[in-house]
Amino acid sequence: MNLYPLYPEIALLIAASVILLVDIYLPEEKRNLTYLMSMVAVIAVGFLVVNGRGESVSVYAMNDMFVSDPMSSVLKAFACLSVALTFVYSRRYVNERGMTTGFLGGEFYVLALFTLLGQMVMISGNNFLIIYLGLELMSLSLYALVALRRNNPVSTEAAMKYFILGALASGFLLYGLSMLYGATGSLDLREVAQVAHSGTVKTHVLVFGVVFVVAGLAFKLGAVPFHMWVPDVYQGSPTAVTLLISATPKLATFAICFRLLVEGLLPLAIDWQQMLTIVAVLSILIGNITAVVQTNLKRMLAYSTISQMGFMLLGFSSGVVSGHPEFAEHVVGAYGSAMYYVVTYVITTLGTFGLIMLLARAGFEAENIDDFKGLNQRSPWFALAMMILMLSLAGLPPLVGFYAKLWVLQSVVATGTFGVGLAVFAVVLSVVGAFYYLRVIKVMYFDDPVDNNKIAPTPDLRIALIVNGGAVLALGLFAQPLLAVCTKAIYDTVVS
Repeated sequence: MNLYPLYPEIALLIAASVILLVDIYLPEEKRNLTYLMSMVAVIAVGFLVVNGRGESVSVYAMNDMFVSDPMSSVLKAFACLSVALTFVYSRRYVNERGMTTGFLGGEFYVLALFTLLGQMVMISGNNFLIIYLGLELMSLSLYALVALRRNNPVSTEAAMKYFILGALASGFLLYGLSMLYGATGSLDLREVAQVAHSGTVKTHVLVFGVVFVVAGLAFKLGAVPFHMWVPDVYQGSPTAVTLLISATPKLATFAICFRLLVEGLLPLAIDWQQMLTIVAVLSILIGNITAVVQTNLKRMLAYSTISQMGFMLLGFSSGVVSGHPEFAEHVVGAYGSAMYYVVTYVITTLGTFGLIMLLARAGFEAENIDDFKGLNQRSPWFALAMMILMLSLAGLPPLVGFYAKLWVLQSVVATGTFGVGLAVFAVVLSVVGAFYYLRVIKVMYFDDPVDNNKIAPTPDLRIALIVNGGAVLALGLFAQPLLAVCTKAIYDTVVS
């Protein structure tokens, strides 16, 4: 059996298990060792991902159920980077709230590592069963993380909502996959694609399964009308856990969208693209309009996520034009732009929640917009970083968020007259959405501070925020290289 493609996952599994065992016997004063071991594990796994495969070759393992290809390598690398930054941003936050004390004080880091493991399995899944196992490993770990503050009723409520609705969504996805298996007789994505392309199966049976698959995927992305959990879970979770939910899982969900819909069900693109278009339009509309009236910053960012994922789905749903599912240049460009969008969204979201945790302290969460009043007077550099992140989420040039939206809209416009209408709609709603991002900037620069406590970040947190904010600016000024990486990853994946 060829286990070479699984080395990063095997290493991560061993590391997470060892850290869990070591943490049990650590005294309270040495719990920082759990953080250090977790950081080393994530960095080592990221190194294995980047250096462990060929330039543009897909390598299969476990009877073709697992694949290491260019797209998976790029997404896994960014997933490792995202989790490493999350650990840096969260260390002080979880320590101050007692989330790393007690008999199992390393729960936060260990569960985060298992979440990352589930995401990596999802990204490389080439079989319905493997994709679902990875999804459940990620989901169950996140459910436990949301409920980590056991004595907090808000967190407990958020965990219950997330668990119940997540189980329902997993049921939708599993039922859809079972329908596809019943129709095609295979769990392998390539065999499913061959059967669907052959026309030997009645289309309405496949479409019935696709409806449930799209519903399950839309829930994991937090897209309308399966978005009900997003604002409550974002607000109720500890901010460190909110960051884990809002960032890296989007990379894994994009991957399984691509695996299931493009690699497995591309002959049915005319059907699932229509569903995704409706979901995207509703997400952009409801996400932007509802975010305008929010006063809680985490809820505002939750509705922002809904609209941002709607934008990503617009690019995803513009790959196939006129019902011709060939991998032409436009198809690769559309999926490449969607991948670029989700990667840049994750980078921006990391910095945003990092700044929220920077201002938080024991007994004070800094999760309301008013908590950012007068931030420029307290710390001009962190106010500048937050302004850059907000303007990028709003899609203003020359920041990376502008180019992410631009290239998605270019893919949408290329589909024809209807695409032009969709692009105009998206631009108008983006202007509406800019209001709630600019409101955060307004309170930072034009309002008097309500909190005069000194902002004293640790050196690693300061460096991470500077690099994170600088990356959002630099990737906007030099946008082509990352887009080229995403587009090439998609191209090499589909032709290899």
